[in-house]
Amino acid sequence: MLSKRIIPCLDVRDGKTTKGIKFKENVDIGDPVEMARFYYEEGADEIVFYDITASSEHRDIMIDVVRRVAEEIFIPFSVGGGIRTVEDMRAVLLAGAEKVSVNTAAVKNPEIISDGAEAFGNQCIVLGMDVKKVGPSAKIPSGYEIVIHGGRTYTGMDALAWAKKAEALGAGEICLNSIDADGTQEGYELALTSLISENVDIPVIASGGAGNIDHIYDVLRHARADAALVASIVHYGTYTIRQIKHELSSRGIKVRTTW
Repeated sequence: MLSKRIIPCLDVRDGKTTKGIKFKENVDIGDPVEMARFYYEEGADEIVFYDITASSEHRDIMIDVVRRVAEEIFIPFSVGGGIRTVEDMRAVLLAGAEKVSVNTAAVKNPEIISDGAEAFGNQCIVLGMDVKKVGPSAKIPSGYEIVIHGGRTYTGMDALAWAKKAEALGAGEICLNSIDADGTQEGYELALTSLISENVDIPVIASGGAGNIDHIYDVLRHARADAALVASIVHYGTYTIRQIKHELSSRGIKVRTTW
């Protein structure tokens, strides 16, 4: 059995880590490079960075932050937001990231997934999915719709169909974020996570809603996510990465440990 991963998520805006609720009311909470170093030392398996306004503001990715992070941590990290071309991917990977995450750009141009996978390998390409529960319909049979531009634009695309298509195109992993659960600390969207995890053969990272260790346990055990993204509960000091891993291990979840 592969170890489950605990992955802090740093949303970055104007060079600062920020946190909001359901993609709104963001407040700045720290320096992303310093926070990355802290989580690395705490035992994080990976770190995810999202430049949350790059796509909506039609600007380039934060390459300077990527370079600085690469000098400070020695675990894999992925970067998303503002990546529109294979050349953008190359720039991020050359700056030190191990993976790139595409979301809005992939919806607009799905071939960026296959082009990126061909150029750099499937393992480097993460599909970021921001998903809103809208209820089943003829157009959205799963009841979950893909939303882009940082939660601003509804696409009319069914989340399950998009996950399957992205896998077929060559995505090596899915980072699945529930907009409804994001920042609420009321638990992950287990039904959504189960739906995607059960229907694709690539790893699924659950994102949005972690408020306590029970929530993380549930999404890893019962919704069968391969990894759990955490933000508020570690950013605000409710738990440390080490505490989370200790507790999960005591409950029979296999995690990578350094103790």
